[in-house]
Amino acid sequence: MKLFILTKKRLVIMAGCICAGFLSALFSLNSLGVLASGNKNKKLPIYRVDKKEKILSISFDAAWGNEQTQTLLDILKDNDVKSTFFLVGMWVDKYPESVKAISDAGHDVGNHSDTHPHLPQLTDEKMTSQIEDCNNKIEKIIGKRPTLFRPPYGDYNNKVVEVTNNLKMHCIQWDVDSLDWKDPTPDEMQNRIKTKIKPGSIILMHNGAKNTPTALPMILKTIKEEGYTIVPISELIFTDNYTIGHDGTQISSNT
Repeated sequence: MKLFILTKKRLVIMAGCICAGFLSALFSLNSLGVLASGNKNKKLPIYRVDKKEKILSISFDAAWGNEQTQTLLDILKDNDVKSTFFLVGMWVDKYPESVKAISDAGHDVGNHSDTHPHLPQLTDEKMTSQIEDCNNKIEKIIGKRPTLFRPPYGDYNNKVVEVTNNLKMHCIQWDVDSLDWKDPTPDEMQNRIKTKIKPGSIILMHNGAKNTPTALPMILKTIKEEGYTIVPISELIFTDNYTIGHDGTQISSNT
């Protein structure tokens, strides 16, 4: 039988290994959010909605071009679908007739800021101005103020969410990105959306992406074949008595 003699050197090595193992486990837990107590104070927009029924929303961000907007509206009308358009104030200035056309067609008209900046880099006052200036422009055209806001670039922090909530608006993100801004093929867009949607999903698309008009009829057909009903975001979300889960899921407090 061999005797294992604990020398001072071996004790130091063993202690170091135990300490390293403990720290490794500690950092692993923290990376999983187990010890990230700071995350408890993280304020999140609505990424999707907790729904049991197969219902979801499609949204379009409009910040620059306008060549395809009417085509998209015609496709949505042909398929009897109502969606949500998030408009930048500068875009509203350039294309007021399209803003009115979107509203007249029964789609949500949402706010996407006035000049499309990175909001977390701004003061609370400038954030508020970005949202309110765009609200004022939209209201002047369609006669009502938006209640939905999407931060430019999907870039937000606690202050962005707080400012939005203080304006009695809902801060909206998405859980399904069509990636149309990367110019995938229509088939790629269709397959991507088909594999990622679930009840309560919010799909992100853009009014100026190259292949979106071609892909949209295919996408709408696929979504319906999967048994989903498509509604504007204003009809998807809960307007009060709700909480936001750690993944951005809006959950009704009534359930």
